Amino acid sequence: MFGSKLDIFNKEWIDVVFSGRNKAYGAYELRKDNDRFTGIALGFGVIVFVILISANTIINAIAGFIPKAKEKVKITNVVLAPPPVDIKKPPPPPPPEPPKPKIDQVKFPPPVVKPDVEVKEKPPTVKELEVADPGQKNIKGDKNADVTIDEPAGTADVKVTEEDPNKIFTSVEQVPEFPGGIDKFYAYLNKNIRYPAVARENGTQGRVIVSFVCERDGSLTDVKVARGIGDGCDEEAVRVIKASPKWKPGIQNGRPVRVAYSVPISFTLGTDGN
Repeated sequence: MFGSKLDIFNKEWIDVVFSGRNKAYGAYELRKDNDRFTGIALGFGVIVFVILISANTIINAIAGFIPKAKEKVKITNVVLAPPPVDIKKPPPPPPPEPPKPKIDQVKFPPPVVKPDVEVKEKPPTVKELEVADPGQKNIKGDKNADVTIDEPAGTADVKVTEEDPNKIFTSVEQVPEFPGGIDKFYAYLNKNIRYPAVARENGTQGRVIVSFVCERDGSLTDVKVARGIGDGCDEEAVRVIKASPKWKPGIQNGRPVRVAYSVPISFTLGTDGN
């Protein structure tokens, strides 16, 4: 018995377990009917599971047999506004006719060479031209009309805007000039430049470019070093230019103007170091 496969739910085992015990209080009946209740519960569970899974399919199948209610169509009367009317603007009034001249005008057609038989309109005579003004068409003159005399050319009211007097030019018709010319300028530099002691000791040589503005009266302003060599040479070049006498101002359109100008000043040591 024990060598075979054991099945504790077999009814024979239930009888063995409840042998000599009270089988009437309920536990024996529950164990005895356990297989039947388990099968019923499993069956109900499967049925409920299948119903839940196929609920949408069942609903769609049932809905296919039910006729759909007809939708009610509501008809509404719509009153359309009339289309816009393109109202064209009236044409502008014709320009007023020019006033009649004081004297009569007779049509004076341009001369065209034609045979006499083709001439349909005779040109005005000399007498007619003496008392009339030749024009493009015949116009009856008004003796009471005002006589308008055209102004001669060149009398129009022209407003002249003067150029900014503080404008600084970089290119002019006549450049600024040192009194006496360039040779006098270099003579002035040789006489007034004092070679800086530091530059002499260090053997500093070269050219210092000094820029400045030559004013309308010839004075020099805004003096500064555009390119220097150092060791006091830059300051000495600025000092000499500031001490310079007034120059001849630059000329543009026949009048003196402010001109930006620059000059090179050379610092060169002699063979003996002076």
